[in-house]
Amino acid sequence: MADSAAALVLTQSPSLAPLLARGALLSPFKRPGPDGEFPRTRLVLPGLRVDLARLAAYERVCGFPTGEDALPVTYPHVLGFPLAMRLMSGRGFPLPLLGLVHTSITVTRHARMPASGTYELSVHIEGLAPHRRGTEATVVTEVRGGGDLVWESRSTYLARHRTQEPVAAPREAEARKPLPEAARWRLAGDVGRRYGAASGDRNPIHLHPLTARLFGFPRAIAHGMWTVARCLAAHGVPESCHLRAEFRAPVLLPGEVTYAERDGRFELRGGEDRIHVTGDVYPV
Repeated sequence: MADSAAALVLTQSPSLAPLLARGALLSPFKRPGPDGEFPRTRLVLPGLRVDLARLAAYERVCGFPTGEDALPVTYPHVLGFPLAMRLMSGRGFPLPLLGLVHTSITVTRHARMPASGTYELSVHIEGLAPHRRGTEATVVTEVRGGGDLVWESRSTYLARHRTQEPVAAPREAEARKPLPEAARWRLAGDVGRRYGAASGDRNPIHLHPLTARLFGFPRAIAHGMWTVARCLAAHGVPESCHLRAEFRAPVLLPGEVTYAERDGRFELRGGEDRIHVTGDVYPV
């Protein structure tokens, strides 16, 4: 897809607020399905420099060390998110932005990424696929430095709707023993607002209890990418690495969670051992 898609070169990263508003307004008119057409354009943003003040705010809210000349492994997702929103909020994207759920992410970091570096960012939609609960879109983000691919990710986003034909549930992996507890974290009610300010993702479900209740949540919920970043900040990540994470259940704010890890695997659990996030990270 990336090679055959028409490239649209941008001069600056788009602002998220109007994109989110546009996506919300168009959502009631979308008719999701795995056979729908989707944008084939690959958005490219060359000459990207990182805002170091926003990076420091991101590092603080996620628990990464500050002041180092290196991007956290999850930060390129933040850089690419506005481009992904430009594609997914438009008329040509068949899934409604309202209610769209980030279900998984895989990341490969090929090399150290200096925070002071200059990068080329590109985002495209790889395709749509049927899911037992609706339709899933895969969004690919790539970052190049000096012409070399230094970071890439694939994120899946699910639009829930009735399906015409049943889709078999994925086969569960071999049962694994629960990971040993490494830490317990008390999460403040403002985590969503702080992460939203640092990342630009100010989805109302993350900001206040009132706006979260409009979408069926009893309280605000943490951003999925914040939960992954917080786990990786505690776990530690090799310079060149591959990571995978699946978002299982929302984390309500405020709240308390248990972080567990062993041998490259990690998970975030809530009350009664409810699993919020699972993942693994290993060197490549």
